[in-house]
Amino acid sequence: MAANTLSNRFRKLDIDEFDENKFVDEQQLEEAGEPGPDEVEVDTLIRQYPFMESNLFNAFQAVLRSPPVNMKNQVVKERAQGIVLKVLTSFKSSEIEQAVKTLDKNGIDLLMKYIYKGFEKPTENSSAILLQWHEKALAVGGVGSIVRVLTARKTV
Repeated sequence: MAANTLSNRFRKLDIDEFDENKFVDEQQLEEAGEPGPDEVEVDTLIRQYPFMESNLFNAFQAVLRSPPVNMKNQVVKERAQGIVLKVLTSFKSSEIEQAVKTLDKNGIDLLMKYIYKGFEKPTENSSAILLQWHEKALAVGGVGSIVRVLTARKTV
């Protein structure tokens, strides 16, 4: 029998740190900075697109850089969705595959989350564009990406 069972010095790992349902104060997240993509930066990069093609890819990366997945504020999430949809509709259909190939597994999953969120509230011609993005993301990410997105607790 252990001499001192009330001591917690034997613990080397804080298992509460890995709890998915761990409370995160939303006010602290808002104080850390505006969550979601920076709309001014993305608009600037999109406007420079015809002159510098790499700026559209930079806008694509900027949009996916800081998703509002931990936010409960739907206004912030809808604003981020609008910015992402603006970037996705700016791409030519021939450039979509190249943009998707620049993403890692988590980036493709995030892109799929935004695609499915766009399917929920379609705008004019957005469904056709989102279907093209979905086709290319599925080719790179596979069916596993769809399963991860549909079963994820954290949404965009």
